[in-house]
Amino acid sequence: MGYVLGGWQVNGTFSAYSGLPFTVTASGASLNAPNNTQTADQVLPDVKFLGGIGPGHPYYDPSAYAPVTAVRFGTSGRNTLRGPRTFNANVSLFRTFPMGERFQLQFRAESFNLSNTPHFLAPNANVSGGNFLSITSANTDQRQFRLGLKLIF
Repeated sequence: MGYVLGGWQVNGTFSAYSGLPFTVTASGASLNAPNNTQTADQVLPDVKFLGGIGPGHPYYDPSAYAPVTAVRFGTSGRNTLRGPRTFNANVSLFRTFPMGERFQLQFRAESFNLSNTPHFLAPNANVSGGNFLSITSANTDQRQFRLGLKLIF
């Protein structure tokens, strides 16, 4: 019984990241400055965090920003907001079975993104575009399992 149930090893990694910063942008048509990014006007002193995910459910309050209509840069700063946080857990279980003097057989079971937590991208940041400040996409790093055998000689 100890030959089968004993000697297993477990390892893993857990990662937690704050969201990536992003800039709220606007149409640069009124700016007439090629190769420059137009920022939006921030019309409220504080931008409320709403936490919505999906179209029609903003992550931040969209009424805090307005498009720029004059020939000038917008009043909002660069990289002032952060996208969603990301959590990830990778776990593996393995054991090496001796097979005589010269050979060993190693069994591995690995899991990536064990909790199958979605990793959402930053909200749509263009005040002139649709779904402004709504998160409409995610990374495609869904949960994966991998099994393996390795003969060591």
